[in-house]
Amino acid sequence: MRIEEISIDSKKYPQKLRNIYDPPKKLYVLGNKELLNKFGIAIVGSRQATQYGKMNSYNVAKELSKNGVVIISGLAVGIDSYSHWGEIKAFDMNWNSAGTVAVLGSGIDNIYPKENIELAKNIIKSGGCIISEYPIGTKPERLHFPQRNRIISGISNGVLVVEATKKSGALITADFAIEQGKDVYAIPGDINRKESEGCNELIKDGAILVTSYKEILENCIEK
Repeated sequence: MRIEEISIDSKKYPQKLRNIYDPPKKLYVLGNKELLNKFGIAIVGSRQATQYGKMNSYNVAKELSKNGVVIISGLAVGIDSYSHWGEIKAFDMNWNSAGTVAVLGSGIDNIYPKENIELAKNIIKSGGCIISEYPIGTKPERLHFPQRNRIISGISNGVLVVEATKKSGALITADFAIEQGKDVYAIPGDINRKESEGCNELIKDGAILVTSYKEILENCIEK
């Protein structure tokens, strides 16, 4: 399977992404590019996830995928990884899963973090897709990750923040989603845990509080 280059002028370029502020001029895509134009929910959160966060991201991703929703995340450790694995579980169970998209902050040939190389392989095996705006050979750099978050929200129809501290990169994704006119969902957490502060603040600021994947589906149907 080869990496495909898709320029912003191409008919293959995802329309949702073309509509955002500062869309990438080119995408590098490995896997099922059709997922980029399907209905998707981004699931993001803390790298230092608690068991509560891991369980919720995994289960919500699995159930949404079973119901035809593409799962989008960033292949980071923590919430991102469990979201991708939840969708892959739905695929492994032959539940007619929708697929998952991983957006990288490096070239597709430089999977980061290295511990998620196996996850990346499973994403492709399960009919998913890995994308980046960075050319082949680009190494991961700190500034790339906040920048790639606009793509995570850009190809989604909404963003779910599962768990986040006040300074979490997941909140950057939520800000991009708000700027792009996308729905932002948040799972409430323990008021005594710093990992829940970001989500609880999002809810106070107007994010849609969800305690079940069904609430996301219902909101999507209403629209």
